[in-house]
Amino acid sequence: MTGFTDLGYARPDLDRESRQGLPEVVYAPGKRTAEITGVVRELHAHSSGPVLVTRIGADAAAEVLAEVPDGHYRADARLLVWRPAAEGSFRICVATAGTADGPVAAEATAVAEAIGLRTTAVRDVGVAGLHRLLAVQDELAAADAVIVVAGMEGALASAVGGLVGCPVIAVPTSVGYGAALDGVTPLLAMLTSCAAGIVVVNIDSGFGAAMAAHRLARTAAGQR
Repeated sequence: MTGFTDLGYARPDLDRESRQGLPEVVYAPGKRTAEITGVVRELHAHSSGPVLVTRIGADAAAEVLAEVPDGHYRADARLLVWRPAAEGSFRICVATAGTADGPVAAEATAVAEAIGLRTTAVRDVGVAGLHRLLAVQDELAAADAVIVVAGMEGALASAVGGLVGCPVIAVPTSVGYGAALDGVTPLLAMLTSCAAGIVVVNIDSGFGAAMAAHRLARTAAGQR
């Protein structure tokens, strides 16, 4: 048993579901729709959990769905989903600094929902108006983990990290003027936060944040 299939253009990891609780996820950019379709079919045949394709445009998604029906396309998140998981008990809250951070937050939310995390969202609670953040403090505190999505100087992650006791997963976004450096400034700010224990994922990676929450949920459920 090799644990993968060699399709020539890709080697889908068929053992990932047994190792991590989810099948391999397909990243669409750089792949032809025929290649995406081939990998999706292989994952369908050799797994039972959700099958996801991330960062896929509407036209390509329609082509894949024509070949592999019964999926659902989330246009706001650019996400294709088959066999979404039933909602579990692990609660996450996705907190967005500004409306411009919405597409990254949408990806985090859609992926989290597709893999069975109980998900709520609070929007536009950035530090330029801290009263907006304090107004949702109870909702943040009730979560098992908070995903914070912020561009500009990325200060929202530190503010949330100081308010809650649960894990905080920070997502820097490429939103901002010149010195924001396409997300590098919030990335560095989050990495150097004085709110101890914040976990930081890659710039604009709502997907990475949702998957980090998935690992936390599995650990909490004793499924490692």
